[in-house]
Parts: sequence; structure tokens; C-alpha cells
Amino acid sequence: MIAIIDYGMGNLGSVRKKMDRLGVESIITSEAEEIKKSEKIILPGVGHFAKAVNEIKSRGLWDLLSGQVLVEKKPILGICLGMQLMAAYSEEGNAEGFGWFDSEVIRFKVTDTIKYKIPHMGWNSLEQKKVSLLLNGLSTESQYYFVHSYHVKCNDPDDILATTTYETKFVSAIQKGNIFGTQFHPEKSHGTGEMLLRNFINM
Repeated sequence: MIAIIDYGMGNLGSVRKKMDRLGVESIITSEAEEIKKSEKIILPGVGHFAKAVNEIKSRGLWDLLSGQVLVEKKPILGICLGMQLMAAYSEEGNAEGFGWFDSEVIRFKVTDTIKYKIPHMGWNSLEQKKVSLLLNGLSTESQYYFVHSYHVKCNDPDDILATTTYETKFVSAIQKGNIFGTQFHPEKSHGTGEMLLRNFINM
């Protein structure tokens, strides 16, 4: 069972459809007991960082998720804003995140504003930085769908799973033990995204 965390912000339906397509039992939930019973967790998200923090806390999920991830060592995949929430701090709303990674979330800064628009939106490839089951079987030519105005800056290079170039390099995937995050949307990345989600499910 995969628990897809519902805190009022995110592509919940799209993630659930991908789970159905992969033949995996999943539930969209904000119920503590359902989350505790799950084998893995997906933390999706679209929108404002500080608002997301407030929504998660208001539902009583903040400490619960940290316990499941840090104490129970349950595998979790953060998607887009869900990945950013794993950082210690974000410029977006000057808010503190879970702090599972020694990192900050900063706004994109580009010099060529004609060629590079913010938000960064579209298809890009990854440069894998370390071996991970999450990217098993995926080629360097694989394309992933992005839509975001902020990105994660990791202070520990060992946490960086992959980078992507959009004028300059930015962190597009992170991993530390059982904690995984992707800045891109695997649920919108067609067959490539399905393979990545299957890798997460099969861990």
C-alpha cells in the first residue's frame, strides 16, 4: 500500500492514476492510521512552500511524517514541492521545512531572460550523480517534465542524486537513505516517469 499524502496541495489524482496504471494499491489520505499502515509514502505538491507547511501542520501530519521517515525509516518520495519541503528552509515565504536534508530552497535566477523563462517549464534530462535504485534502468537521454520557480540548493553534495541544466545546473533529484525527492513530475513524464515510480514501488 502506497500512502499519497493529502494536504490540500498537489496533483493527487495524477499520482493515483499512475499507481492504478502500475497495478499498485494506493490511497489518497491525511489519516494518521492509514499513513502508519502504508509500506511507502508519496508526498506530492504544487504551490507555495509556506502555505504547504501550514497545511501539513494544521492536519497534524508534520511530526507524524517525520516519525515515519526518520524513525520507522519508511521509504518516501517527494515530488516537486514535496521534495522542496524536505529542505531546512525556503525563501518562498521564509519558512522552515522538514529539515531532512541540509539544504535551502531558492528562487531561480537567470541572466538570459529571453531564452530562459521563470517558471522553468518543460522537458529536460538528468545528469545522474550517484547510483540509486530510483533511477535504475533509465538512460541519460530520458526526459522528465518540470514546472517550478524555485529549486533546492544542497549543502551536502552526497545528497544530490541528479542535476539538470537550465542556463546553469540545479539539483533535480535528491536521496539520503530511504528519503527520495524529484523536482520534476514523474506522474507527468510518461513512460520514463512510470519506470521511475515502478523503481520506487519495487524497493
